[in-house]
Amino acid sequence: MGQNDQRIGTAAIWMIGAIVSFSSMAIAGREAGLSLDTFEIMTYRSAVGLVIVVVVLTATGSWRQVQRDRLGLHFLRNAAHFTGQNLWFFAVTLIPLAQVFALEFTSPLWVLMLSPLLLGEALTKPRVLAAALGFIGILIVARPSPETLNLGVIAAASSAVFFALTIMFTKRLTRHEPISSILLWLTLMQLAMGLAISGWDGAIAIPNAATALWLLVIGCAGLAAHFCMTKALAIAPATVVVPIDFARLPTIAVAGMLIYGEALNLWILLGAVVIFCANYINILDAAGRLRAHSEHGRSA
Repeated sequence: MGQNDQRIGTAAIWMIGAIVSFSSMAIAGREAGLSLDTFEIMTYRSAVGLVIVVVVLTATGSWRQVQRDRLGLHFLRNAAHFTGQNLWFFAVTLIPLAQVFALEFTSPLWVLMLSPLLLGEALTKPRVLAAALGFIGILIVARPSPETLNLGVIAAASSAVFFALTIMFTKRLTRHEPISSILLWLTLMQLAMGLAISGWDGAIAIPNAATALWLLVIGCAGLAAHFCMTKALAIAPATVVVPIDFARLPTIAVAGMLIYGEALNLWILLGAVVIFCANYINILDAAGRLRAHSEHGRSA
């Protein structure tokens, strides 16, 4: 087995961890949503995550990596992620899990459309094609009509926009800060946001033993999912990682069928395939431009 094959195999293992983690978080979010609202779920999730991050930073002696000179950007990133995650948890309680995941996969396309405004990146012809194809995919998944358009679909689609903003702010942060610093401010700020909003009326629901277990799964799975995906992207290019990530959709579709009796909707799967193609066109365009830039740099 060559070195490239080994790297792809290792990245695939990390992505299996991400798929299991994302799927576990969706199921746990639906179960916790039976007794808690989304703001309370986010509060407890952030509390669990903060404890984990603090323990890891202390055990590894990594507190020196935590930086405080970009707190404004951290706040913007975490406010976007907090909003998107609340919408996502709300959506998983209302519509089939596969539909939530399919609409979530449009986040990279929103990055594509918003990056010229927020990051100053050029909007190339392949990117325009990817955006148009992605929009068609959204229409196939959502099939907007008085019968199919509901709060769950709107929440899932909206969460993708806020996740896109999160991705762009994260890209700016990772130029200067390690992931340990980003995760600490993520959990700390979102805990404060959750406490402020869920406790505005002076009452935050206390979970029972069963719900507390689901919250523990959400907190651990949320951190594990992003850690696994980050490790996979550090090992292999996005052209390898993204197709593996799309295995999340059939995985959660089967889980939804087995656990909740959700029907396998062919429209959702077809729309997801279209969205995948749109994402992959964008990735290939980015890889081509990066390769051309690298070759130009060597020839200069």
